[in-house]
Amino acid sequence: MPILKSLAFRFAALGSVLAAAPAVAAEGEGAGLPQLDPAGFQPQLIWLAITFVALYFLMSRIALPRINEVLSARQQKIEGDLARAESLKAEAETVLATYQKTMADARATAQAEIQRTQAELAKVATEREHAFGATLAKQSAEAERRIDAARQTALADLRNVAVDLTQSVTRKLVGLELPRSAAEAAVKAAAGERG
Repeated sequence: MPILKSLAFRFAALGSVLAAAPAVAAEGEGAGLPQLDPAGFQPQLIWLAITFVALYFLMSRIALPRINEVLSARQQKIEGDLARAESLKAEAETVLATYQKTMADARATAQAEIQRTQAELAKVATEREHAFGATLAKQSAEAERRIDAARQTALADLRNVAVDLTQSVTRKLVGLELPRSAAEAAVKAAAGERG
């Protein structure tokens, strides 16, 4: 409303200026532009006032409230978007914290599982080593027994070969047939064995 009072005061001042205009117009008759002719100022001012009031009424009652509605709706949308962004940010931070906690728990569980598996594998490896060691010891003892038996057999065969060789050498060198028992005694004596 203060704007209307200011405008009314200005129109009143303009009206007094225009009232003095016919005197000025009498002096400059026949001059230039018709819109500057002081005789036509009053109708122009009336139409100016009517147009101004109509435009002011249209702007204040129709256009400006709509612009205000659009601006307030936009402001509300921006505030709503900001609030939604804040809530999404908080939710994202919560999800990130949950994710990080889950990853930490998963790592801890995986480490525990790896350690448990390593312990089990070490236990199984130790058991297999002991079983392999026992099997190897058994096979080694069996191999030693077979080697000892083969050695005894080889020694017995060697004695027999030595006895045969002694008999053969005695027959060829001396020309005597040495009895087997005497040849065995000579081989035993040569080997340093007792009786």
